[in-house]
Amino acid sequence: MEFSIATLLSNFTDDKLVAPKALEKKLNCEDEVSLRKLQIALDALEKTGILVKDKGKYRRVTEDGVVEGKLRCSSKGFCFAIQEAEDSEDIYIKESHLSTAWNGDRVLVRVTKEGSRRRSPEGEVKLILERANSSVLARVKQAEEKFRAVPLDDRLLFELDLQPNGNSLSEVIDYLVHVEVLRYPLGQQLPLGKVTQILGSDAQSATDTDIVSCKYDLTRAFSPQALAAAQALPGELHSSDLSDRLDLRHLLTLTLNADGIKDGCDDALTLEKIGDDRWRLGVHIADVSHFVSAGSPLDQDAQKRGTSVYLGDTVLPMFPEQISQLCCLTPGSARVALSVMFILDSTAQVIEFEVQPTVVQVDHNLTYQQVQTILEPGGDSGESAEEPIQVSAEVAEMLGQLRQLSQALGERRRERGAFDLNLPDTKLHYDDEGVLGAVIVSLPLVARSIVVECMLLANQSIAAHLQALGVPGIYRVHPAPNVGDVQDLMKLVGNMGIDLTLEQEDTIQPQDYQSFTVKFAQSRAEKVLTYLLRENLKPATYSVTPRAHFGLSLKQGYTHFTAPLRRYPDLLVHRVLHAVFEYGRDRRSSRAKDNVNLYHSSSHGHINWNVLPPETHQEFESYFASIVSHLTEREKVAQEAEDDLEGLKKAGFMKAHTGEIFQGLITGVQSYGFFVEIEDLLVEGLVHVSSLKDDWYEFRSRQQKLVGRKNRRQYKLGDRVDVQVKSVDYYRQQIDLIAVGGGSEATEDEPDEPMSSNSESGFEAE
Repeated sequence: MEFSIATLLSNFTDDKLVAPKALEKKLNCEDEVSLRKLQIALDALEKTGILVKDKGKYRRVTEDGVVEGKLRCSSKGFCFAIQEAEDSEDIYIKESHLSTAWNGDRVLVRVTKEGSRRRSPEGEVKLILERANSSVLARVKQAEEKFRAVPLDDRLLFELDLQPNGNSLSEVIDYLVHVEVLRYPLGQQLPLGKVTQILGSDAQSATDTDIVSCKYDLTRAFSPQALAAAQALPGELHSSDLSDRLDLRHLLTLTLNADGIKDGCDDALTLEKIGDDRWRLGVHIADVSHFVSAGSPLDQDAQKRGTSVYLGDTVLPMFPEQISQLCCLTPGSARVALSVMFILDSTAQVIEFEVQPTVVQVDHNLTYQQVQTILEPGGDSGESAEEPIQVSAEVAEMLGQLRQLSQALGERRRERGAFDLNLPDTKLHYDDEGVLGAVIVSLPLVARSIVVECMLLANQSIAAHLQALGVPGIYRVHPAPNVGDVQDLMKLVGNMGIDLTLEQEDTIQPQDYQSFTVKFAQSRAEKVLTYLLRENLKPATYSVTPRAHFGLSLKQGYTHFTAPLRRYPDLLVHRVLHAVFEYGRDRRSSRAKDNVNLYHSSSHGHINWNVLPPETHQEFESYFASIVSHLTEREKVAQEAEDDLEGLKKAGFMKAHTGEIFQGLITGVQSYGFFVEIEDLLVEGLVHVSSLKDDWYEFRSRQQKLVGRKNRRQYKLGDRVDVQVKSVDYYRQQIDLIAVGGGSEATEDEPDEPMSSNSESGFEAE
């Protein structure tokens, strides 16, 4: 198996000695080539002083002034190492001190100069831990008798020599190509690559999905070993698969999904009324871990991918199709699942719950639109009408009860401070808060909210169960936004006549976002303002430590459990639960009479021993610690790829409408111009100050506006303007606009402030 230095070093924790044999097992080094690579890496790390050898085992050495970070470079050669820890300083690295590291690489940096109030600390790259660019999008050029690839990403400050590989490179000079990196820079030698795909004569002649897949090096094919393992799986369940599981096939079971789901349905619901004021809710999740064992070829491929990727109509799934077919909760077929069974009161307060390996059988698979039609016949769901569906009175009654319960769950969530974002977001790939960290409200509202509230409850409860059992887990952490960013947003909407306040001046609470969304709902610019509110949210990450989740207003402990076909962290959480079922100790010692039910919430607060065997516990703990950064990174790459594809589509649309006029909202003002969000399209472009020909415009930084000296016209945050599309750079998705109307009139009683030092880019009218 291929491994990076970062992956190798992640196995060294707590200053403990690690044997080479243990590393071989953890890194899946089984053949002679991989074993040799491992030994070369260990020798090199020992020589550089990062590892020390003691009696045949290795230990990592920590060094003062050496930190880990991810390189972020600009096209002008300015690079910073960004540390993962919150509130850590970015370290400036000169181009001459990069040591052949590239933008995006994970590196160890030696700090050579401490920072001051105005300057960042400086450093130099000591070691490249992990390469981020195994391939690049580039243009082919001829250099004397050789051919080279020039990366389109101008943050990649290098060229590659191209190795002939059957392509006539002379015929594709200036063409856009995908280049695989065969060798990274070595001394004075340039990196070496080979052309793997010719995309077209320019970016627009290539398909947008090809551009994005190549740009982010997204794997589109599974390994031969994974495909062979998938082919070897049985086509249907055997009786042995169903043994030692709670049989729930007698329960009326429904799956509710977005129309056109392409990569498998992995969740289902059951609901029973118990007496007058209680419910038994079942959330059933496909038990993918039953068929995909840790370290298997299928698991290795899934781990590398980390998540499914959704590129428009194209899905790059985490597993081959055979896994989806075998695990997907399809009507009429018995399926293995992990089920969370809740007892709730009439206000949706959880009284108790248990987690069980089960057998389920779905009775009906309904789309959101069908559910909407059943619950609100003749109502306007905001989508195209669908043929009426006939269901039994029992199914219709259960859907009505699910709606009632989900509304109560939503009220409880909002009471603690959680908020919803009203966005026309089509990227609803998961039946919970997904990658954003906050619940997106989209039509059809009622149908999707049923599933979302149930999945959020299951994820939250599983996190609580892992903590109560004291077993390792992978948690979903969502930090609060930066105060400064939110205050800038408050200033923008203040210019629009919307008064926003914070509960506490120095921190942002989920309740603040909740109150913002209520006020935005009363504005005709709700769409853009909510979009900007979303942009201020920090990304959610994975962690081995349960911490706060801002979007859901949870103080401690939330995980992902409900999408194991599409998210690798969910699969890992399933494996921990299975380990508890198989190896967990339900009492302090074998002689103790009192035991607890490890499957049930009644065990919470009564466990003061190690539930898992020490070796199993340690194995999960070290593996999770080594992989959480990778899982966060893979999700980030998938999100960036999806956003990039959307950006290319928007850029293509705007290029086709060059010269046309749109209405927009000013969302940012700088000395060089102002940014405009075209409201109907959620497309942002720049009106450069040089295009304002009617006057000389001064930049007033405190008031975030440009003001004409003579005509007193101003362009400030929140102003509406009419803009004409001047030009579009398709690949970089840069849209240049010209203001043709709008703005506002500067009032006479507004005191002028001196032109800021960076406002010298104002231009006199011609």
